[in-house]
Amino acid sequence: MTGSDGLLVSPAALAEELASEPGPALLDVRWRLGGPPGLDSYREGHLPGAVFTDLERDLAGPPGPAGRHPLPDPAVFTEAMRAAGVSEDRPVVVYDDRDALAAARAWWLLRYYGHQNVRVLDGGYQAWLAARLPVTQADPAVKPGDFTARPGHMPMLDAAGAQDVARTGLLLDARAGERYRGEHEPVDPVAGHIPGAVSAPTTGNVNPDGTFRSPADLAGRFAALGAAGAAGTVGAYCGSGVTAAHEVLALAVAGVPAALYVGSWSDWITDPARPVATGA
Repeated sequence: MTGSDGLLVSPAALAEELASEPGPALLDVRWRLGGPPGLDSYREGHLPGAVFTDLERDLAGPPGPAGRHPLPDPAVFTEAMRAAGVSEDRPVVVYDDRDALAAARAWWLLRYYGHQNVRVLDGGYQAWLAARLPVTQADPAVKPGDFTARPGHMPMLDAAGAQDVARTGLLLDARAGERYRGEHEPVDPVAGHIPGAVSAPTTGNVNPDGTFRSPADLAGRFAALGAAGAAGTVGAYCGSGVTAAHEVLALAVAGVPAALYVGSWSDWITDPARPVATGA
């Protein structure tokens, strides 16, 4: 699907846009928790004109009490985006390898910091390759952009806010079901979930090829999880605020505005007084 409301773009539509100057700024955000480094993949081949954007360095602050991937400092984010050619009035397209798990973090951050025109390449680099579109190993010549990060343009939750949404609205846990249930926790020192949260793994947002399901399919999915009847805010969290951004993007495709708990589980468990639930 090509997406609606300017959230997603297909490889064919993006190729058409790139054929005219200056075209959108392209950010390559390939990343996987635990590696391998996305820069290696970028050097092996990337979309012409794309600039590699390091999730750990450019799209997150240093890990600490606020979680494993807290918000980057606005000045740091401004510098990284300008170096990548991002300007206020130039559209931005972000992509990762396939399923937008990392690209959605870049989409959310750019929107949060005030950029109005950001889309995700649906199906990522693999969809681009499948469409037999050109790739390169050449480093692009980038004209520095003029973007300035201005926080606060997307709804965000802290721990208290997430707890409130779990009680009064709908808080979705974007992690794999076994992590939600506390059966397996490969990353964080405490297993389980925020009491009242509903399990909604991001794998349910995409087709087998990594493209997003249709808006109608996603609307049905989130309605079945309780979004249709949620009287209050809809929110999402994950381990450290990366895959939860994917959940927020999928909700947006479905027409459901949602808040992101950026610190997510890695922030929640830093206070032993906060309750932890396990099981289904």
